[in-house]
Amino acid sequence: MQGGRALGEMLKLSDAGLLFGMGGFQLLPFYEACRALGLKHALINDERCGAFAADAYARVTNRPGVVDATQGPGATNIVTGLAESYNAGIPIIAITGNTNREHSFKNMTQEARQIDILRPVVKEVIRIDMIQRIPEAVRRAYAVATSGRPGPVLIDIPEDVAHAEHDFSAADFWIDAGTLKAQARRSLPDPAELSRAVGMMAKAKRPLLLVGGGIHVSEAYDALIALAEQEGIPVAHTMSGKGAIGCNHPLSAGVFGRYSRIANELVEASDCLIVVGCKLGEIATRRFSLIGAGKPVIHVEIWPEEIGRTTRTDVALVGDAKLTLEAMAGALGDGHKRAAARADYCAEVPVRMAEWRKGAADRLESSETPINIGRIMGELNKRMPADAVLVADGGFAAHWGGLLFETKAAGRHFVADRGFASIGYGVPGGLGAQIGVGPKRRVVAMTGDGGFNMSLGDLETARRLGANFITIVFNNAASGYVKALQHAVYGAGNYQSSDLIEMDYANIAKAMGCHGIRVADPEKLGPAITEALAKTDSPTVIDVVVTRDPGRMLPGVDNRTLKVQKGDRPV
Repeated sequence: MQGGRALGEMLKLSDAGLLFGMGGFQLLPFYEACRALGLKHALINDERCGAFAADAYARVTNRPGVVDATQGPGATNIVTGLAESYNAGIPIIAITGNTNREHSFKNMTQEARQIDILRPVVKEVIRIDMIQRIPEAVRRAYAVATSGRPGPVLIDIPEDVAHAEHDFSAADFWIDAGTLKAQARRSLPDPAELSRAVGMMAKAKRPLLLVGGGIHVSEAYDALIALAEQEGIPVAHTMSGKGAIGCNHPLSAGVFGRYSRIANELVEASDCLIVVGCKLGEIATRRFSLIGAGKPVIHVEIWPEEIGRTTRTDVALVGDAKLTLEAMAGALGDGHKRAAARADYCAEVPVRMAEWRKGAADRLESSETPINIGRIMGELNKRMPADAVLVADGGFAAHWGGLLFETKAAGRHFVADRGFASIGYGVPGGLGAQIGVGPKRRVVAMTGDGGFNMSLGDLETARRLGANFITIVFNNAASGYVKALQHAVYGAGNYQSSDLIEMDYANIAKAMGCHGIRVADPEKLGPAITEALAKTDSPTVIDVVVTRDPGRMLPGVDNRTLKVQKGDRPV
């Protein structure tokens, strides 16, 4: 069989989901294999969107997303998407065609040093130079993508290898089922270090769990909630960790870091921080200022190199989040007395959260026009089903969603591209998430008009695939986050290259055969969302005319009165 067919046979054995890509001559045998084998493959309109869609698919399934690209511009177009997956720890199999080796480095059409370009944004590069090693290469790609800290793996296949033929044996084609989903190859931390951590936790009067996106990869929800309830420990999360615990749970302290409800105050008052699956990067630590010197920190992390990278750690627990949390609960034993002693502390959380919600009502229930983005979040909180997924583009959408969206149950119900925070993730992220969760669950993607402009062409892909998700466009005729920053740093009226022309995206959606709704009245926003949720036979775009005031564009504050600290950015 041809090399491309061998690649397809291995992906079929791996039960790969929908593959996203745009073909070229180098990968034609692979595309023919997809057709002949019945593999589900979707032509994407932009390779970057293909990588984003594969990323979102992987987030909601924990199975590797697959994206392919032809050599040269196809390969370089997936860099941004792979950087997102690499930084966020998301398993991806990326397949790129490359030049015929007989003529490499002789100015072949579309030739580039693509492996050198892609190497920094993947866990491993697998270059296939021998056709007979294709099955081995695919097995290796899945093992690397799903084990340890998951991430993207590149399979680079030269044209002559993809088109070549080889007499394979049936015994060559097998896959290790244990590597087809993250978290693969789970591990536990050093028992001595675990004992030290448990001792610190038992003595603490105000312990606090700080949870990142690793909780979703490990699917450690039950273990987290069991430990929190057994011991009486509130749970705060990053934007990526939203959904670690339902926002309606009495121990939920909400998001911490640059955006916070009540969690940052709990961090300051805590005498023991248990960090789980979180890199403690700039956003989570408020540019490394949130966790003060001398604050006791226990860090649970699958990737040892991350521990101590930004924050001094007292106990390092290298292992899988789910297994480690279960081991903690088991080692602590009966937590009744400790939970009882912390009852007043835990009781503060819902009281403080209720007060915060009162303070946020001016945004969540705003009747101002143009529409306050907080009102969108308030209406979504009222109307989104408990099993729905909200996808948030980089910039505004993630910030507003991370702070104000309410998950109703534990699970990956909020998907935000926080690994690289690229704009343009909204539409392909909604597409990939909808394919991943299936047609019975609803997916809503939020994006600004700038992000929508980048990727609206793949509404055609969504329509073609029957991925009938909802896109909400924050239409402020601007690159809003940049304009808000310019306003905060340089003052009113001092804007440069941050304005867009006014567009009617509902009409654009209709012209593309999708359902379009334009909303300028905040009282019509809720009915529009209800209508969109009920519309399951086509993609829907809700074009929302939101505030044009750059002093009111940021979710945490009214930055007309904001003081910006030198060397930092406003929230």
